[in-house]
Amino acid sequence: MTTAAGKKAVVTGGTGTIGLAIARLLLARGAEVVLTGRNQARLDAARDALASPAVHVVRSDAANMNDIDALAAFVHRTFGQIDAVLVNHGVFESWKPMEQVTEVSYDRHFDANTKGAYFTVQRLVPLVRDGGAVVFTTVTHSLGYSNSSVYSGSKEAVWGFAKAFAAELLPRRIRVNCVAPGYIKSTVKGDQLSDELQARLEREGVETTPLGRLGTAEEVAVSALFLAFDATYTTGAELLVDGGVGGCLAAGTAQKTTSEDSDHVG
Repeated sequence: MTTAAGKKAVVTGGTGTIGLAIARLLLARGAEVVLTGRNQARLDAARDALASPAVHVVRSDAANMNDIDALAAFVHRTFGQIDAVLVNHGVFESWKPMEQVTEVSYDRHFDANTKGAYFTVQRLVPLVRDGGAVVFTTVTHSLGYSNSSVYSGSKEAVWGFAKAFAAELLPRRIRVNCVAPGYIKSTVKGDQLSDELQARLEREGVETTPLGRLGTAEEVAVSALFLAFDATYTTGAELLVDGGVGGCLAAGTAQKTTSEDSDHVG
Protein backbone atom coordinates (compact mmCIF):
# COMPACT_ATOMS: atom_id res chain seq x y z
CA MET A 1 0.00 0.00 0.00
CA THR A 2 1.46 3.36 -0.97
CA THR A 3 -1.31 5.65 0.24
CA ALA A 4 -4.04 5.91 2.84
CA ALA A 5 -5.15 9.33 1.64
CA GLY A 6 -8.63 10.14 2.83
CA LYS A 7 -8.72 7.22 5.28
CA LYS A 8 -9.71 7.74 8.91
CA ALA A 9 -8.43 5.43 11.63
CA VAL A 10 -8.42 5.00 15.39
CA VAL A 11 -5.30 3.69 17.13
CA THR A 12 -5.66 2.77 20.80
CA GLY A 13 -2.55 2.56 22.93
CA GLY A 14 -0.86 5.00 20.61
CA THR A 15 1.81 6.28 22.99
CA GLY A 16 3.87 3.08 23.17
CA THR A 17 6.50 1.87 20.74
CA ILE A 18 4.19 -0.07 18.42
CA GLY A 19 1.19 2.25 18.65
CA LEU A 20 3.30 5.28 17.84
CA ALA A 21 4.82 3.49 14.85
CA ILE A 22 1.36 2.56 13.55
CA ALA A 23 0.15 6.14 13.90
CA ARG A 24 3.26 7.53 12.24
CA LEU A 25 2.90 5.21 9.25
CA LEU A 26 -0.80 6.04 8.89
CA LEU A 27 -0.01 9.74 8.86
CA ALA A 28 2.86 9.28 6.41
CA ARG A 29 0.47 7.54 4.02
CA GLY A 30 -2.09 10.32 4.23
CA ALA A 31 -4.59 9.10 6.83
CA GLU A 32 -6.21 11.09 9.61
CA VAL A 33 -5.83 9.46 13.02
CA VAL A 34 -7.40 9.49 16.47
CA LEU A 35 -4.74 8.27 18.89
CA THR A 36 -5.39 7.27 22.50
CA GLY A 37 -3.39 6.68 25.65
CA ARG A 38 -4.04 6.78 29.38
CA ASN A 39 -1.06 8.92 30.45
CA GLN A 40 -1.40 12.61 29.61
CA ALA A 41 2.35 13.31 29.65
CA ARG A 42 2.99 10.50 27.18
CA LEU A 43 0.07 11.67 25.03
CA ASP A 44 1.59 15.13 24.89
CA ALA A 45 4.95 13.61 23.93
CA ALA A 46 3.28 11.53 21.19
CA ARG A 47 1.52 14.60 19.81
CA ASP A 48 4.82 16.47 19.71
CA ALA A 49 6.64 13.54 18.11
CA LEU A 50 4.03 13.11 15.37
CA ALA A 51 3.72 16.87 14.81
CA SER A 52 0.79 16.64 12.42
CA PRO A 53 -2.55 18.45 12.23
CA ALA A 54 -4.03 15.13 11.06
CA VAL A 55 -3.62 13.48 14.47
CA HIS A 56 -6.21 13.92 17.22
CA VAL A 57 -4.95 12.88 20.65
CA VAL A 58 -7.42 11.65 23.28
CA ARG A 59 -6.73 10.57 26.86
CA SER A 60 -8.59 7.27 27.30
CA ASP A 61 -8.12 4.32 29.64
CA ALA A 62 -9.29 1.12 27.98
CA ALA A 63 -10.08 -0.37 31.40
CA ASN A 64 -12.67 2.36 32.01
CA MET A 65 -16.05 1.99 30.32
CA ASN A 66 -16.81 5.71 30.66
CA ASP A 67 -13.59 6.46 28.78
CA ILE A 68 -14.50 3.98 26.04
CA ASP A 69 -17.91 5.61 25.64
CA ALA A 70 -16.30 9.06 25.58
CA LEU A 71 -13.86 7.89 22.90
CA ALA A 72 -16.68 6.63 20.70
CA ALA A 73 -18.49 9.96 21.09
CA PHE A 74 -15.31 11.88 20.21
CA VAL A 75 -14.67 9.76 17.12
CA HIS A 76 -18.27 10.25 16.00
CA ARG A 77 -18.02 14.04 16.42
CA THR A 78 -14.60 14.27 14.78
CA PHE A 79 -14.83 11.77 11.92
CA GLY A 80 -18.40 10.56 11.64
CA GLN A 81 -17.42 7.31 9.98
CA ILE A 82 -14.02 5.58 10.09
CA ASP A 83 -12.19 3.09 7.90
CA ALA A 84 -10.17 1.16 10.47
CA VAL A 85 -9.86 0.49 14.18
CA LEU A 86 -6.43 -0.66 15.34
CA VAL A 87 -6.82 -1.98 18.88
CA ASN A 88 -3.24 -1.82 20.07
CA HIS A 89 -3.45 -0.96 23.77
CA GLY A 90 -2.14 -3.36 26.37
CA VAL A 91 -1.08 -3.54 30.00
CA PHE A 92 2.00 -5.54 30.94
CA GLU A 93 2.62 -4.79 34.60
CA SER A 94 4.54 -7.82 35.74
CA TRP A 95 6.87 -10.60 34.65
CA LYS A 96 6.22 -13.10 37.41
CA PRO A 97 5.74 -16.85 37.85
CA MET A 98 2.19 -18.05 38.38
CA GLU A 99 2.52 -18.38 42.16
CA GLN A 100 3.41 -14.68 42.52
CA VAL A 101 0.53 -13.26 40.48
CA THR A 102 -1.99 -11.30 42.57
CA GLU A 103 -5.70 -10.92 41.94
CA VAL A 104 -5.20 -7.18 41.52
CA SER A 105 -2.63 -7.72 38.78
CA TYR A 106 -4.80 -10.37 37.11
CA ASP A 107 -7.82 -8.07 37.05
CA ARG A 108 -5.82 -5.12 35.75
CA HIS A 109 -4.53 -7.14 32.78
CA PHE A 110 -7.90 -8.59 31.86
CA ASP A 111 -9.79 -5.33 32.41
CA ALA A 112 -7.56 -3.47 29.96
CA ASN A 113 -6.30 -6.09 27.53
CA THR A 114 -9.41 -8.23 27.22
CA LYS A 115 -12.53 -6.42 28.41
CA GLY A 116 -11.17 -3.12 27.11
CA ALA A 117 -10.44 -4.58 23.68
CA TYR A 118 -13.89 -6.16 23.45
CA PHE A 119 -15.87 -3.07 24.35
CA THR A 120 -13.68 -0.71 22.36
CA VAL A 121 -14.65 -2.66 19.24
CA GLN A 122 -18.28 -2.97 20.33
CA ARG A 123 -18.56 0.81 20.70
CA LEU A 124 -16.59 1.73 17.57
CA VAL A 125 -17.85 -0.85 15.05
CA PRO A 126 -21.06 1.10 14.40
CA LEU A 127 -18.84 3.91 13.10
CA VAL A 128 -16.78 1.68 10.78
CA ARG A 129 -17.74 1.92 7.14
CA ASP A 130 -19.00 -1.22 5.47
CA GLY A 131 -15.91 -2.85 4.00
CA GLY A 132 -13.67 -1.42 6.72
CA ALA A 133 -11.37 -3.26 9.10
CA VAL A 134 -10.53 -4.02 12.71
CA VAL A 135 -6.97 -5.06 13.60
CA PHE A 136 -6.03 -6.28 17.07
CA THR A 137 -2.45 -6.32 18.32
CA THR A 138 -2.09 -9.63 20.15
CA VAL A 139 1.12 -11.56 20.84
CA THR A 140 2.69 -14.57 19.18
CA HIS A 141 1.31 -17.44 21.25
CA SER A 142 2.17 -20.63 19.43
CA LEU A 143 4.75 -21.14 22.16
CA GLY A 144 4.27 -20.41 25.85
CA TYR A 145 6.38 -17.80 27.59
CA SER A 146 7.22 -18.49 31.21
CA ASN A 147 6.40 -15.78 33.77
CA SER A 148 3.83 -14.14 31.50
CA SER A 149 0.75 -16.30 32.03
CA VAL A 150 -1.66 -13.45 32.81
CA TYR A 151 -0.53 -11.19 29.98
CA SER A 152 -0.46 -14.08 27.51
CA GLY A 153 -3.90 -15.28 28.60
CA SER A 154 -5.43 -11.83 28.29
CA LYS A 155 -4.10 -11.49 24.74
CA GLU A 156 -5.02 -15.07 23.76
CA ALA A 157 -8.65 -14.24 24.54
CA VAL A 158 -8.50 -11.36 22.07
CA TRP A 159 -7.60 -13.80 19.30
CA GLY A 160 -10.81 -15.63 20.16
CA PHE A 161 -12.75 -12.37 19.92
CA ALA A 162 -11.24 -11.65 16.51
CA LYS A 163 -12.41 -14.93 15.01
CA ALA A 164 -15.94 -14.51 16.35
CA PHE A 165 -16.16 -10.84 15.35
CA ALA A 166 -14.93 -11.73 11.85
CA ALA A 167 -17.88 -14.09 11.46
CA GLU A 168 -20.41 -11.66 12.93
CA LEU A 169 -19.32 -8.76 10.75
CA LEU A 170 -19.35 -10.64 7.44
CA PRO A 171 -22.68 -9.06 6.40
CA ARG A 172 -21.00 -5.64 6.55
CA ARG A 173 -17.79 -6.89 4.91
CA ILE A 174 -15.78 -5.61 7.88
CA ARG A 175 -12.64 -7.69 8.12
CA VAL A 176 -11.24 -8.54 11.57
CA ASN A 177 -7.67 -9.77 11.95
CA CYS A 178 -4.78 -9.82 14.40
CA VAL A 179 -1.15 -8.83 14.12
CA ALA A 180 0.92 -10.85 16.60
CA PRO A 181 4.37 -9.44 17.44
CA GLY A 182 7.17 -11.40 19.02
CA TYR A 183 10.20 -9.76 20.63
CA ILE A 184 10.13 -6.10 19.54
CA LYS A 185 12.74 -3.46 20.27
CA SER A 186 11.37 -0.84 22.66
CA THR A 187 12.16 2.73 21.65
CA VAL A 188 9.74 4.69 23.86
CA LYS A 189 10.86 5.53 27.40
CA GLY A 190 8.43 4.18 29.94
CA ASP A 191 7.04 1.28 27.89
CA GLN A 192 5.81 -0.32 31.18
CA LEU A 193 8.91 -2.47 31.87
CA SER A 194 11.96 -1.43 33.85
CA ASP A 195 15.12 -0.75 31.86
CA GLU A 196 16.74 -3.82 33.46
CA LEU A 197 13.88 -6.15 32.57
CA GLN A 198 13.58 -4.69 29.08
CA ALA A 199 17.28 -5.30 28.48
CA ARG A 200 16.98 -8.89 29.72
CA LEU A 201 14.00 -9.60 27.48
CA GLU A 202 15.77 -8.10 24.49
CA ARG A 203 18.79 -10.36 25.10
CA GLU A 204 16.45 -13.32 25.38
CA GLY A 205 14.73 -12.28 22.17
CA VAL A 206 17.94 -12.19 20.18
CA GLU A 207 18.99 -15.56 21.58
CA THR A 208 15.71 -17.39 20.94
CA THR A 209 14.29 -15.82 17.76
CA PRO A 210 15.11 -17.91 14.68
CA LEU A 211 15.97 -14.81 12.62
CA GLY A 212 18.51 -13.90 15.29
CA ARG A 213 17.40 -10.34 16.00
CA LEU A 214 14.63 -8.27 17.57
CA GLY A 215 11.81 -6.99 15.44
CA THR A 216 11.08 -3.30 15.05
CA ALA A 217 7.86 -1.44 15.70
CA GLU A 218 7.93 -0.29 12.10
CA GLU A 219 7.80 -3.91 10.92
CA VAL A 220 4.72 -4.47 13.06
CA ALA A 221 3.15 -1.25 11.77
CA VAL A 222 3.60 -2.29 8.13
CA SER A 223 1.89 -5.59 8.89
CA ALA A 224 -0.96 -3.91 10.78
CA LEU A 225 -1.65 -1.54 7.89
CA PHE A 226 -1.49 -4.45 5.44
CA LEU A 227 -4.27 -6.15 7.37
CA ALA A 228 -6.24 -2.92 7.69
CA PHE A 229 -6.17 -1.86 4.04
CA ASP A 230 -4.47 -4.27 1.67
CA ALA A 231 -5.54 -7.74 2.82
CA THR A 232 -8.99 -7.45 1.29
CA TYR A 233 -9.49 -11.23 1.04
CA THR A 234 -8.37 -11.94 4.61
CA THR A 235 -10.52 -12.07 7.74
CA GLY A 236 -10.35 -14.06 10.95
CA ALA A 237 -6.59 -14.44 10.54
CA GLU A 238 -3.55 -13.80 12.69
CA LEU A 239 -0.34 -12.54 11.10
CA LEU A 240 2.79 -13.48 13.07
CA VAL A 241 5.48 -10.79 13.13
CA ASP A 242 7.89 -12.65 15.37
CA GLY A 243 11.00 -13.66 13.47
CA GLY A 244 9.88 -17.29 13.29
CA VAL A 245 9.17 -17.87 16.98
CA GLY A 246 5.58 -19.00 16.45
CA GLY A 247 6.14 -20.73 13.14
CA CYS A 248 9.60 -22.22 12.71
CA LEU A 249 10.16 -23.11 16.35
CA ALA A 250 6.65 -24.45 16.86
CA ALA A 251 7.16 -26.70 13.86
CA GLY A 252 10.57 -27.78 15.10
CA THR A 253 12.21 -26.82 11.82
CA ALA A 254 14.18 -23.70 12.68
CA GLN A 255 17.93 -23.40 12.54
CA LYS A 256 18.72 -20.10 14.20
CA THR A 257 21.00 -17.73 12.34
CA THR A 258 24.36 -16.94 13.85
CA SER A 259 25.56 -13.52 14.96
CA GLU A 260 27.74 -13.31 11.84
CA ASP A 261 24.80 -13.54 9.44
CA SER A 262 22.17 -11.73 11.51
CA ASP A 263 21.12 -8.12 11.42
CA HIS A 264 21.02 -7.53 15.17
CA VAL A 265 19.13 -4.60 16.62
CA GLY A 266 20.04 -2.95 19.88
